[in-house]
Amino acid sequence: MSAIRITSGFAETERAAVAALYWEAFARKLNFGLGPMTKGIAFLARVADPRFALCARSDTGALLGIAGYKTSEGALIGGGFSDLAAIYGLLGATWRAALLSVLERNLESGTLLMDGICVSREARGMGLGTALLRAIKDEASAQNCDDVRLDVIDSNPRAKALYEREGFVTGKTQSLGPLKHLFGFSTATEMRFILSL
Repeated sequence: MSAIRITSGFAETERAAVAALYWEAFARKLNFGLGPMTKGIAFLARVADPRFALCARSDTGALLGIAGYKTSEGALIGGGFSDLAAIYGLLGATWRAALLSVLERNLESGTLLMDGICVSREARGMGLGTALLRAIKDEASAQNCDDVRLDVIDSNPRAKALYEREGFVTGKTQSLGPLKHLFGFSTATEMRFILSL
């Protein structure tokens, strides 16, 4: 594979591919709240917002990876109760909304919050995670943000090592307590990259 391009957004026809890629990367974390897989992917496809996505593409335009982010304007993966109800019904939406609120992260003014990096299985090891992370930092700079924030879970030490190599600094760590059994991780550590002024 030769040239890799990073582009903004994705086409409506790529919604299912974006959702499947996101599910593949975060299924362990999302399965209890958004499973089963078919419904989880349907929900992600419904709520994914291309305005908050940076995509890694092959020279033929094939989607190889995606980095999502959140600003005061919205997020790659958002949605509300009505979106949950459309996929899971009223009862399913009620308990899922309560459970998923545990994963919700507040957004400070001037901060771009990274909403996940996903790289397709066949494209791993090609440096796409690094390229997408750098594109996120460039996007934050273009939006005049002060910093980029992300949360990394304890069960993903490779991601934490990447973020540290790219200049992110470790902050506070939050424990999930007994909910760790539902989400598949015990703690999440906040990391920040301060943009040069």
